[in-house]
Amino acid sequence: MRGTTRVKWVVGVAVLGLAATACASDSDDKGSNGLPSGYFSAYSTEPQKAIQPANSNETGGFYALQLMFRGLYTYDSKTGQPVPAMAESVESPDATNYTIKIKPNWTFHNGEKVTAKSYVDAWNWGANSDNKQINASWFELIEGYAAVHPKEGAPTTKELSGLKVVDENTFTVKLTQPVSSFKSRLGYVVYNPLPQEFYKDPKKYGDAPIGNGPFQIDTGNGGWDHKKSITVKKFDNFAGTDKAKSNGVRLLFPTTYDAGYTMLRDNKLDVIDQIPTSAVGTYKQDLGDRAFEGPQFTIQKVGFPLYDAAWGAPGKEKVRQGLSMAIDREGITKALYKGAEKPATDWLAPGIPGYSKDVTGDLTKFDPVRAKQLITEGGGIPGGKFTIATNADGPHKEWITAVCNSINESLGQQACEPKLYPEFSTFRDDITNKKMTGGSRTAWKGDYPFPDNFLADIYKTDAASNDSGYSSPVFDDLAKQAMAATNQDEAIKLWQQAEQQMAKDVPSIPLWYYVTKAGHSKNVSNVQFDPYGNPVWTEVTVNK
Repeated sequence: MRGTTRVKWVVGVAVLGLAATACASDSDDKGSNGLPSGYFSAYSTEPQKAIQPANSNETGGFYALQLMFRGLYTYDSKTGQPVPAMAESVESPDATNYTIKIKPNWTFHNGEKVTAKSYVDAWNWGANSDNKQINASWFELIEGYAAVHPKEGAPTTKELSGLKVVDENTFTVKLTQPVSSFKSRLGYVVYNPLPQEFYKDPKKYGDAPIGNGPFQIDTGNGGWDHKKSITVKKFDNFAGTDKAKSNGVRLLFPTTYDAGYTMLRDNKLDVIDQIPTSAVGTYKQDLGDRAFEGPQFTIQKVGFPLYDAAWGAPGKEKVRQGLSMAIDREGITKALYKGAEKPATDWLAPGIPGYSKDVTGDLTKFDPVRAKQLITEGGGIPGGKFTIATNADGPHKEWITAVCNSINESLGQQACEPKLYPEFSTFRDDITNKKMTGGSRTAWKGDYPFPDNFLADIYKTDAASNDSGYSSPVFDDLAKQAMAATNQDEAIKLWQQAEQQMAKDVPSIPLWYYVTKAGHSKNVSNVQFDPYGNPVWTEVTVNK
């Protein structure tokens, strides 16, 4: 994606930014709310890092990349299945050696032609450990990764041996093992191409990206105004089929989803991708036919810092199991979400091949008696207190409080409490830098419709989004076999065995599955959301 995801972490919040008004525009031709004529606004968040394809695994950066780039594939807005974007063909005789041909006549926003070299150079740069890209491990499947991204020391080469440019529109990829989902992965933003301009000053480029997508950065109307907004405009020479039906988009960063929803209800914000908990019971009445509800490939979880000796010590898996069984998922989802969200029974979201209603076994069953027994057998909660961290500026405090209340009631003591960070970026920095000492919310929004994305991309040893530090040789081996399986039934069987290992180890607690609850203002029409919960940006039309 989540790729993610976005692989991408569901932020559900914005960092400190804007009040309930739109940003000013340099354009004299203003439309509604101070936007340039034909533009619409949408809720988003300040990207955690520079806007570079291999450096984003959260929603704020992902949305910006979605708008400004197109890779080999994109994902169908109705089914979530991969569909060609720049790919003319992706062929392999053995799921290990791939020949990729791209469509001609695509250009970057600066007029530079997109070629096979544009992809190969970008992937080599993203994989290189010197460049410190957060999603570098997405290239681990390509032969030669260990040389460009060694676990210790400096790279011995700058090029992946498994990547070769054949001609202007063709390149080959050699993987270290068969990967049946590789083609589906290629729609994730990490695999986007880059122009030569990028390599002159990657940091500067990250503030004003040059992509090849349906929208380009609109520096004349603010560009990336940090902590406030990102504005993009329609790219008239876009070669893809999904051309923009608006003149541009301004991603706004309100202080909270509650503030964003108020703006939307008052027609001062045009698109919101998530309704805050406070409005779940009323938003359909408030918005009428401007309200949206639909399935989403997303799961809410609580993660553990297994790199912390107090939580990762042998035997502490019983404490983690007990905490999971102390949570009344059914009661919480009914009370907070009116039953729209469904309790989790799998680390996979419904709609993903292999999803099961019982793979987690007793782990996700509410059993206060057994919960207390397991926590006692595991030596008790480290430090006597279980905190669940989140950012305070988003719609998470309510459900985390409800989870803690359930745990406290089950255990008969004040064992759990929320830990609130002032803003999302600070929260994510502590997670990325392995500084957590307790639980943390860790929702996952899918990036492509395979179990790999919800399992290997998060729980495989050293995976880019393995924030817990989980490492299991049994899981890793089963994941490797499952990814190589060409028969889907065999792959699903292997993935379920891998999840059964996770149910023993409990790197995270599955809670419930998201439903897209979203809406739009009276200023726009044809607003859609894909199965990953993302707005279908190019389809939105601005009402005159």
